[in-house]
Amino acid sequence: MGFENLDVWKRSCRLSCDVYKAMENCRDYGFKDQITRSGLSIPSNIAEGFERGSVKEKQQFYYYARGSAGELKTQVYIGQKIGYISPEDGYHWRDELSDIQKMLTGLIRKTG
Repeated sequence: MGFENLDVWKRSCRLSCDVYKAMENCRDYGFKDQITRSGLSIPSNIAEGFERGSVKEKQQFYYYARGSAGELKTQVYIGQKIGYISPEDGYHWRDELSDIQKMLTGLIRKTG
């Protein structure tokens, strides 16, 4: 089994793609860069952690992914408040991020 089979990786990839698509026409390049990087970081860190050899390394990257999910959740909230992200997308993404964070917590526990 590879990381591509992990539901948390699949869901975080879909979310990252959704964020990229929604921010495509955003002219605030600083915000756009930051929010897309946060979204991309989640599945990337899951994949990197999965491929690491030791339990400690695996968990560390899963923690990074969980931290990036918190960062993205904050940016989504701010994006909603300043009108860059629709309320519907924002609520959906924040709910999805809460689920992803819970899934990552479970993965960290399972790994340890």
